[in-house]
Amino acid sequence: MIELRTLRQFVAVAEELHFGRAAERLHMTQPPLTQAIQKLEGSLGTPLFERSSRSVALSAAGLGLLPQARAILAQAEALPAFAQAAARGSRGRLRLGFISTVGFGDLPRWLRLFREDFADIELTLREATLDVQMREFAQNDLDAGFIIHAPGAQPPGFESLRISSEAMVLALSSEESLAVSASLDVQAVLRRPLVIFPREIAPSLFDALLAFYRQHGLEPQVVQEAIQMQTIVNLVSAGIGLAWVPASVMAFQRAGVVYRPLIGAAPVCETSLIWRRDAAPTVLRFVEHIQRLMLS
Repeated sequence: MIELRTLRQFVAVAEELHFGRAAERLHMTQPPLTQAIQKLEGSLGTPLFERSSRSVALSAAGLGLLPQARAILAQAEALPAFAQAAARGSRGRLRLGFISTVGFGDLPRWLRLFREDFADIELTLREATLDVQMREFAQNDLDAGFIIHAPGAQPPGFESLRISSEAMVLALSSEESLAVSASLDVQAVLRRPLVIFPREIAPSLFDALLAFYRQHGLEPQVVQEAIQMQTIVNLVSAGIGLAWVPASVMAFQRAGVVYRPLIGAAPVCETSLIWRRDAAPTVLRFVEHIQRLMLS
């Protein structure tokens, strides 16, 4: 194995093309330098210099090795700065999961600013529901994730930052008789066919909606399940049923769909950023970034 010291000695001789001057530059005497270069040539199996009594020149092998040696030395000199940046969380990687609904809010702007402020962090995005994110956390394939849940129902064992809390509204076909109302009475909507997400992708929110129906003495009439909120809204446009969606989804305008609030108290959902308690510095840097932007 070639040591960095030996590479520095080779580069000095290659740049000076004089063993005496190279030895002075390296603050050493000439005989040990000559021996080090000879040993390097022996380990490589080829001469690096063409020597005569009057001159020293690089051989073909020496010319080929010089840029590589300089690059290796430059990388080695940069290692302390890289390590310090990684410790500060300004260099490294961040694997981030997110549910589709967070894209209707500030997430695109937050990510753009994060990439601008932390260009040395490799950011990998993965759209994934809560159940998928939990599996990826368990497999150490995810560092942080945005999830949707019922109020206060963040997964145990994680640190969390609440991003938003919003009432859910009803998405319904513009052909529905209820579509003409500015807001909807609870009894008028709870008896209608329902399009909803599967329980496993957001169990606390699914259970909160189920409890809301039962508080009014009814069971939901589920006619179709879909994972993505955009798909749910598209199914609503087809007249299959109505759907509960976070108020932020109203930014998704789909022909044939209107959004209406409920008269009185409606179910509430929260969006949170979650991460492991032993998270890497890059994760903590991202959390700080989101906190700062939320306050600005």
